[in-house]
Amino acid sequence: MMHLPLQGIVVLEFCQYLSGPSAALRLADLGARVIKIERPGTGDAGRKLAIKDLWVDDSSLLFHTINRNKESFTADLKNEEDKAVLYQLIQKADVLIHNFRPDVMGKNGLDYATVQKFNPKLIYAEISGYGKKGPWKNKPGQDLLLQSMAGLAYTTGNGSNGPVPFGISITDIMAGSQLVQGILGALIRRQKTGKGALIEVSLLESLLDFQFELLTTYFASGQQPKRSVIANGQPLLGAPYGIYETANGHLALAMMDLHQLADTIGCADLKTFAKEDAFAKRDEIKQLLVDHLLKNETNYWLSLLQDAGLWAMEVMNWDELTEHEAYRVLKMEQEITVNNHAISTTRCPIRIDGERLLSAKPAPQLGEQNETIRGELIAGS
Repeated sequence: MMHLPLQGIVVLEFCQYLSGPSAALRLADLGARVIKIERPGTGDAGRKLAIKDLWVDDSSLLFHTINRNKESFTADLKNEEDKAVLYQLIQKADVLIHNFRPDVMGKNGLDYATVQKFNPKLIYAEISGYGKKGPWKNKPGQDLLLQSMAGLAYTTGNGSNGPVPFGISITDIMAGSQLVQGILGALIRRQKTGKGALIEVSLLESLLDFQFELLTTYFASGQQPKRSVIANGQPLLGAPYGIYETANGHLALAMMDLHQLADTIGCADLKTFAKEDAFAKRDEIKQLLVDHLLKNETNYWLSLLQDAGLWAMEVMNWDELTEHEAYRVLKMEQEITVNNHAISTTRCPIRIDGERLLSAKPAPQLGEQNETIRGELIAGS
């Protein structure tokens, strides 16, 4: 069995929904023991977050996928006896994660300054919506709202349409990933110096960092990047970059020389544009491609483009993707079992020494490990 890099590290997760739990999930995949601290009776609000009414046992499918490989311990943060137990757990922990509003942990005596007294070597990692200061600090840290406020929705979709959000919770996942990076860096520093750390990530800052390419251009020019009216792929890139409809599907075209593209697909009208027109006249060029590519099927165009070494791919749905050998060879799926109910989900995308990181351990029932944790980590139990 592989010796995972975070084996022996104890993580206390005071989190709900997606951002914090996704960070703790990655730490668990890397070998950490993650103990999810949940409210008695109801637990993480994500347990009841239904997606198309998909439920397993008494919790949502989403909860099971993002909280696999963890343990659950129930404690009431407002109860002094429970809080005393939590302080004992904190003394044994290496990492504490939370994604509550900035004032919640402080009101309950679990802020960094307080818990550091119990464990000076603790890595205390928190995700807020908009940071601890400023007029937005108490706004709801919800993914769609952040995409809208941070300008990300104005990078997606065609310029002839309104703003379009990503179809996934990109803000939560990005923030969780960046929190993991901060935690791993702090653990390395602690190994060298013995010092704990306060790691702070906000959803807004994560999303701004995600847009660094566009924002850097904006800072330099003072102008808002403009999306293509037709086949927008990336606001900073010229034609043909984008997705186009064919006679039987869709085709993605990346960066390529316009004249080489014209010769390859037999579109002589493209030759009327100079190579430097790729950005300045991109919508005119893209309209030509829209009309031309509808004349034949995706595979016909792909064979021409790929034989010429041009960057083009078919646009797949999940049925098409999962049936493809290129997907199957990755073995990205794993199965977990909850009360005899099998769930297929994705595995950790990291490989270590050539080995995939798999865990069949399902998400815990609420308070499932209370007795085990009391016996192992809490004095006097």
